[in-house]
Amino acid sequence: MSSLTEFFTLSNGVQIHQLGFGTWQIPDGADTYDSVTTALKVGYRHIDTARAYGNEASVGRAVRDSGIPRDQIFITTKLPAEVKDYDQAHATFEESSSLLDLGPVDLYLIHAPWPWSEPGSDHRVGNVAVWKAMEELHEAGRIRSIGVSNFEVADLEALTSATRIRPHVNQIRWFIGNTQDETTAWCRANDILVEGYSPLATGAILGNPQVKQIADKYGRTVAQVSIRYLLEKGVLPLPKSTTPSRIAENADVDFTLEADDVAFLDGLTDTAN
Repeated sequence: MSSLTEFFTLSNGVQIHQLGFGTWQIPDGADTYDSVTTALKVGYRHIDTARAYGNEASVGRAVRDSGIPRDQIFITTKLPAEVKDYDQAHATFEESSSLLDLGPVDLYLIHAPWPWSEPGSDHRVGNVAVWKAMEELHEAGRIRSIGVSNFEVADLEALTSATRIRPHVNQIRWFIGNTQDETTAWCRANDILVEGYSPLATGAILGNPQVKQIADKYGRTVAQVSIRYLLEKGVLPLPKSTTPSRIAENADVDFTLEADDVAFLDGLTDTAN
C-alpha cells in the first residue's frame, strides 16, 4: 500500500488520506493551479488550502479539471484566524464554498485561536461562537469534519469544555525537532488527529547534517525522511512544493524507519536553525 492511498480514520468515521498536499504561500492563479494539477497527477488525493491563502478558486478549478471523481479527493480549507463571530463565520464559509465550487468541504478548520496580529490573545468566547457555526454546517452536511489549527492544550480545553462536537483534527507546525509533545499527547488522548504542517521546517531542515546521515542510510532524501518521520509518529504530513520533481519526491515515502533511527530523530532539536 502507498501512503497516497492509505487513510487515517477520524473520530467521526470519516477517512482522510495519510499524506496531504499543502498550498500555503502558493499564489493564486497558475502557480496554485499547476502545482495542484501536478500533485493530483502524482497521486495525491488530499489537498489543503485556506481562505487566508487566497488560492481556493485555483485549487477548486484544478480539482474540477482533473477528471478525478470528487469523492476520491479530500479537501481542507480554513476559517480565517481573524474571524471570531458566529455570523461572520457562516458568511466566510459561504465565500470559501463558492470559491472552491466543489460541493461539501471535507474538513474545515479554525485557522488559529487568535488573530495573526495578536498571537496569544484571549479569544475563547469568539472561538466557541465560530465553532457553533461550524457544528451547524457540519450537521447540515456542508462540512464532513471540523477541526482547528495552531491550538495548544489550553485552547483545546477551553473550546471542548463549551461545545458539543470535539475537533476531529488539530493542524499544527510539526517536524523533526519540533514535535509539540504536550499538544500531541492531549490530542491523542482525546481522539483528535494531529496534522503536521511545515514537515520540512519550511525548507530549513533540508541542510541538517544529522537528518542527512539517516537519509543516506536509506538511500533517501532529507525531505523523504522528514515526511516519513511524521507518518511513523502517526502524524499526517502536509508537504508543499511548486516544483514537479519535489512534489513527486515528497510523495515517495513508502519505506520504514528503524526504531533506533526514529529514536535518534526524536532526540534532535533546533533542526530549523
